[in-house]
Amino acid sequence: MKTQTLEEAVRLTKQFTSKPSNEDLLKLYGLYKQATEGDNENERPGGFDFKSAAKYNSWLQYKGKSKEEAEEEYIQLVEKLSQTHL
Repeated sequence: MKTQTLEEAVRLTKQFTSKPSNEDLLKLYGLYKQATEGDNENERPGGFDFKSAAKYNSWLQYKGKSKEEAEEEYIQLVEKLSQTHL
């Protein structure tokens, strides 16, 4: 199934019948945030909030990537994951 837009790709992830790996979920999160908000300018989460820190770091690794590039990568990743999780 070929998705054309970010919205279609997001809808497709909600149809997954199995959960992607944490690594893939973090990639999806980082690419989605970069595609929708641009560079991560938020403060790093503190303390022992490991989940938020992982999400922060995932988004941060796409810093400098255009929203369009991040959107395209997100769509490609969803299409790849849909082959094993639908």
